Amino acid sequence: MHEKEKDLISAFMRGQVDRRGLLKGLSALGVGLGAGGTLLNMMSTTALAADFDWKKHSGKKLKLLLNKHPYADAMIANLDSFKQLTGIEIAYDVFPEDVYFDKVTAALSSGSTEYDAFMTGAYMTWTYGPAGWIADLNEWIKDPTKTSPQYAWDDFLPGVKASCAWNGQPGGALGSDDAKQWCIPWGYEQNSMTYNPALLEKVGAEVPKNLDQLIETAGKASKDLGGPYGIGVRGSRSWATIHAGFLSAYSNYGQKDLTLSDDGKLAAAMNTAESKAFHGKWVQMIQDGGPKDWSTYTWYQVASDMGAGNSVMMYDADIAGYFMNGGDNKMAGKLAYAPFAANPEAKAPTPNIWIWSLAMSNFSKDKDATWYFIQWASGAEHAIFGATKMDFVNPVRQSVWKDEIFREKLNKGYPGYVNAHDTSAPGARIYFTPQPLFFDVTTEWAATLQRMVNKEVPVDEGLDMLAESINRQFKEAGLG
Repeated sequence: MHEKEKDLISAFMRGQVDRRGLLKGLSALGVGLGAGGTLLNMMSTTALAADFDWKKHSGKKLKLLLNKHPYADAMIANLDSFKQLTGIEIAYDVFPEDVYFDKVTAALSSGSTEYDAFMTGAYMTWTYGPAGWIADLNEWIKDPTKTSPQYAWDDFLPGVKASCAWNGQPGGALGSDDAKQWCIPWGYEQNSMTYNPALLEKVGAEVPKNLDQLIETAGKASKDLGGPYGIGVRGSRSWATIHAGFLSAYSNYGQKDLTLSDDGKLAAAMNTAESKAFHGKWVQMIQDGGPKDWSTYTWYQVASDMGAGNSVMMYDADIAGYFMNGGDNKMAGKLAYAPFAANPEAKAPTPNIWIWSLAMSNFSKDKDATWYFIQWASGAEHAIFGATKMDFVNPVRQSVWKDEIFREKLNKGYPGYVNAHDTSAPGARIYFTPQPLFFDVTTEWAATLQRMVNKEVPVDEGLDMLAESINRQFKEAGLG
């Protein structure tokens, strides 16, 4: 590297030049974008080591358990930077999602020491944490001898970070002062609107701004287009059906899944008059504008139909819409994005979120070295690499979302994506009540929703039956 290149990158590291100015300056010096990124990554690694002993665990070996995902791909592509920085060797196993969580449960429940860290959803830690399977990472975050001063814990999006912390008490608020940090957010998904502009134009409709408009537009599209249906949302008998667009809209109406009494008892809250009215709208939306086999739909079917041009709109994970706008999908380069607030009286969207996170096994033989990996992988330097060089969306750090190169990348190929994210981020968090029967409650909720859509039970009656069943389960478990 020549001195002029070093000086320019050093000026960037000191904050005297922004990323756009850096890349423009490197280009003027004859350094291409790819080479410039490599130089920047190398110098960022060097800068990280300036005021923290990253070599403390040099020579050690760690093993990771990973889900097959673009986040894992980005990390693996950048592992050489971690090895150069720390001297720690990394091995890993990667499994597809249909078997991944079974692999995690098997490893943790058996007390296996094979894996030191693993990918997880925040919801899963509501089981793993109280069971004693994972470590409370506050011990490392708050220790300046183990955490780099550049880690910038305050840089994480507040709602996302809080959603990964829980005190372990059923009904306890996420992110409370006494919460344990069961995992570190890595990348997350907001639930917002992905749509096909050409199909909306064909039916003479604009992007819906609330649930009433969505019902009307989706129904009209399904009726008029003679093929593509109006709106894709999940429908399988799974917790994930409730988690995605459904709960994002439900919470926008101010509704809750459960209530917590002053004496710590949980009770179902989905059979209020307001909740019944919302469910009626949601059911109508699916009946008039959803796919015929909606009850089989997971995120995969919802996303695939969007990418194939079989649906006009998708109210689901924004990153699913991101990936459907690329690759060899029929609609690649033809999709657009918008924030969505279901309640016309709401000031902004309130997306319930999925958070891919990193957790530390309580059975790891070397937790300090494992924390070195977790803080590197969740650090700003790696996040910038993943966001600008790979498909690491959505990053969980505010500084990455301010990066002009990243924003330009999205604005160029994903119209409306940045605005949808920025509009929704302040209200983005997990809106479920954390409690040990989470998966049981949400799966039964999804089954009840299926029965209502299929007209097997009226909405009011179905929700009363659901609440009664949930309350009975809470009492039997000593929670209600």
